Amino acid sequence: MHKNRLQQTLLICLAFVPLLNACFAGNKNVKDGDIIFQSLSAGQGKAIQIATHSKYSHCGIIFIKEGKPYVYEAVQPVKITPLDEWIARGDNEHYVIKRLRDAQKTLSPDVLANMKSEGEKYLGKDYDIYFAWNDDQLYCSELVWKIYKRGAGIEIGALKKLSSFDLKNPIVEQKLTERYGNNIPYDEMVISPQAIFENNNLVTVEEK
Repeated sequence: MHKNRLQQTLLICLAFVPLLNACFAGNKNVKDGDIIFQSLSAGQGKAIQIATHSKYSHCGIIFIKEGKPYVYEAVQPVKITPLDEWIARGDNEHYVIKRLRDAQKTLSPDVLANMKSEGEKYLGKDYDIYFAWNDDQLYCSELVWKIYKRGAGIEIGALKKLSSFDLKNPIVEQKLTERYGNNIPYDEMVISPQAIFENNNLVTVEEK
């Protein structure tokens, strides 16, 4: 009798494991490879929003580890952050999650493994305040773009020259002067959070 009750209890507990994982995730719909965006108006965030005409100044890529979602992000340094912690850091905890339109077909287990491996190469690297297109240091959208390009062979968003952004606003001009002085690299190729956000190959799966 006691043995049967123990077995029944165990089966009930196992049935709740997916639900518990979803609760820990904060969103049962997140999947490996999802891209998440948020507004960070502090620091250089406001300048990025103005220069790119975007509400969003920061992004990262979600991967599930041991049943829990984490965000691979380029801050100082490049690191892995629990999803709930990442969301709480944004303005008003607002975020948008986007997914590759054909993710179920394109992002196979092997491809996702390659993407995770690619992301782990950059962990611990410094944040790139100069937005240079090399791997010595990285900024947020550069990390996401390179993980997709090198791990899955997919370009998420179009690179543009720094000169193509709105650089005349005083807030933007101040940041540029702080970083570059009189040697602003107008021809440097840059990928912005907005360029990824507006990519037609992505669909919104959650916004809060």
